[in-house]
Amino acid sequence: MGFTLKVEGPSTVDLGTTSIIGVKFRTDIPLDSNARSTDLGSTVEITGKILTAVDGDPFDSTRQLGLWSLVPAEKSDCYRKVTIEVIAASQVIRKYTYPNAFVVDYKEDYGDTEGVGTFRLIIKQKKDKMAQIAVEGGYSV
Repeated sequence: MGFTLKVEGPSTVDLGTTSIIGVKFRTDIPLDSNARSTDLGSTVEITGKILTAVDGDPFDSTRQLGLWSLVPAEKSDCYRKVTIEVIAASQVIRKYTYPNAFVVDYKEDYGDTEGVGTFRLIIKQKKDKMAQIAVEGGYSV
């Protein structure tokens, strides 16, 4: 199974199956709710490897994720379109599109045994744009 991540904004970030290790999708509702709540949110956690460019490979664009995480809330480009594909056996199992995603948390970890490093990106969809999240899938790559 593999994952792709595309973040569209002032600059485009494309990370493929060699970079992304895992993706977790979560629907957030208040835990004290006894019925379906109108206070709905959606969170995505993406983990991956920070790779170095070797033998003419393009530079790893995880740096752009770090820069996106630093964009202040006052700037409109803190919201970006994020597309995540879950791919298995040349089939797109799921394709999630978050048209107004923003960074909740971004971390990079480095160590002497893990290669170059790893990252963890947590994003959410803007609350008043929840109806615009698209979930597709079940077709060939």
